[in-house]
Amino acid sequence: MTGRDDPATVAEQYRSEDNLRARQALWTNLEGDNAPVVLARILESLEPHDVLEIGGGQGELAEWMQTALGARVTFLDQSERMVELARARGVLEARVGDAQDLPFVAESFDTVVAAWMLYHVPDVNRALAEVARVLRTGGRLVAVTNSLRHIEELRELFGALEGFEKQFNAENGEAILRRQFRDVERTDAEVVAVVDERETLEAYRRSLSYETRPLPDEIAFPFRVHGRTTIFVAAK
Repeated sequence: MTGRDDPATVAEQYRSEDNLRARQALWTNLEGDNAPVVLARILESLEPHDVLEIGGGQGELAEWMQTALGARVTFLDQSERMVELARARGVLEARVGDAQDLPFVAESFDTVVAAWMLYHVPDVNRALAEVARVLRTGGRLVAVTNSLRHIEELRELFGALEGFEKQFNAENGEAILRRQFRDVERTDAEVVAVVDERETLEAYRRSLSYETRPLPDEIAFPFRVHGRTTIFVAAK
């Protein structure tokens, strides 16, 4: 675990929604299907009923699963602010909690969603054991993570070649999941963000929890950034 993903740093990053929104703004002008679109298709195909979303951020996905899929959604996040935002979106079963110690009885859910969050968890194996415990037999974990090559153009620009994804990523995720789950399927999603404004890149840089170098004076726009994400579906 590095300074970028230790619990105190992660807690500070998600104390408010500002940093998350600055990073989301990068993905406004896109070529190809963004990973959340691919994720929505996969979730629709799974037809979930009783869903636990862990580390759900601002609650957009939880709200969508409730309204579009008609699922009963329970939301868990370590950030009080994220829980507050999820409740404001109508996700009433939202609470503060730790993915490594889920406050639910065994076999409570048919689906668990962990989107872009397992790389923040100090003990990934412990969290996955907890997920397996609360899933019913035949239930699925939908785990989303990024490739080690995700946003590599930005990482080069910022002088930050390693990201949060070091401990759970597209390259090692399947092997880690197979420690707890019998079947693992993967879907890779690649998209290109086309950035036209310097301020978008600067806001992204300022949102990061680690030291970066300043943006160079000259940047060729439009600036193109490749997003490389993998969605794993792991069956218990």
